[in-house]
Parts: sequence; structure tokens; C-alpha cells
Amino acid sequence: MTETTWTFKAREFVHCNCAYGCPCQFNALPTHGNCQAVAALEIEEGRHGDTDIGGTRIAMIIAWPGAIHEGGGHVVPIVDENASESQREALLRIMSGLDTVPGATFFQVFSTTFEKMHDPVFAPISLQIDIDGRIARLVVPGWIDARGEPIKNPVTGDEHRARINLPDGFEYETCEVGRGWAKTSGPVNVQLEDSHAQFAHLHMTGSGVVHAAG
Repeated sequence: MTETTWTFKAREFVHCNCAYGCPCQFNALPTHGNCQAVAALEIEEGRHGDTDIGGTRIAMIIAWPGAIHEGGGHVVPIVDENASESQREALLRIMSGLDTVPGATFFQVFSTTFEKMHDPVFAPISLQIDIDGRIARLVVPGWIDARGEPIKNPVTGDEHRARINLPDGFEYETCEVGRGWAKTSGPVNVQLEDSHAQFAHLHMTGSGVVHAAG
């Protein structure tokens, strides 16, 4: 069992190097054989033990040399500089997969695949997410510059809407699918162009995803 209970509701933007839809969401191998991604969450409400983590933001730069489950990954965890010391500690524990039932969340699962977790970064995180509109903007000065937008029909130019539903997923229940662009700096170099992006509401605890029916 976990030592400290936690829960949060958040909005999420994730952008990776796979083709639209991302084969990893279907237990298939990544499009290009490896995985690179940026991710950011705006936590609307939540707690880690006695610490209120509502109103905080976190981000990550992640890269694996092959498929995620093959390991060897590197990650740069980023926490908004406005978070207090207790909030920073709580958020880094969650991001590191601590205080979490094994296999219950993507934080915990990913933590088992990292060869190197770089020193945490405390910096301003500018994040705007419109989940239904499939639009996002993420800027961490000196670290991440990313954006997400809807997929366009190649013939008409109209916005194309698609969703992924994972009733037993360890990250979200349903996400909106779009596309994105990103550039990063620092020890994990990620350069993404017109590839998969996802936008989702998260409701998560140390025991896993809280599903709407529950």
C-alpha cells in the first residue's frame, strides 16, 4: 500500500513523435521505433496528504531510445516556480511514481522505464489548454516551446475530430486527439513536428484513474 494518499483533477496536454493517434495507446510499437514527448498538466484541484496541490502546474520532457517498455528513458521533471516547498515535494513524489500502487498510473509505470531522472527544474510554466478545441500552448522559458492544434482534413481543410477511449487506462479515460509541434533545450533534446498530440481531463489517485461511472 502507499504511504501517503493523493488525488487530483487536471487538464493535460501531451505531444509525442508518433503518427496521429499514437500506436502506444493501443499496445503497439511506436511509429518510428522510439518515443520522444513533452507533457504538461494544470492541476485544478488536488491533495497529497495534507498538502493542497490545486492551482499548480507540472511538465516533463521525456525520451526513450526504443519502445517505452524496453526502458532506457531519460526525463526532465519540471515544476512551476510558484509552487511552495511542500507542493514541490508532493508533485515530485507523484511524478516519480512514489506513493502510488504499482502499475496504477502512467507516472508510476513510466518511472520503472527511466534510466536517468535528471535534476528537477523549477521554472515558470505558461500553459493554455482547450480540450474540446484541441488547442494548447506550452512554454517553459529555456526548456520547452510547444503547441497543439486540431488535425485538418487534407482535402477540405476542415478540422477533424477523433477521440481515444481507454476504460482501463492508467492515464485518462478519454482524450481528444490532435497534432503538435515542439522544441526543447537541456539534457533531453526533443524536436517534434506535426505529430500526435492529446488533450484530456484527468482524475487520478495513487490507486489509479477515477472513472466517470465510479
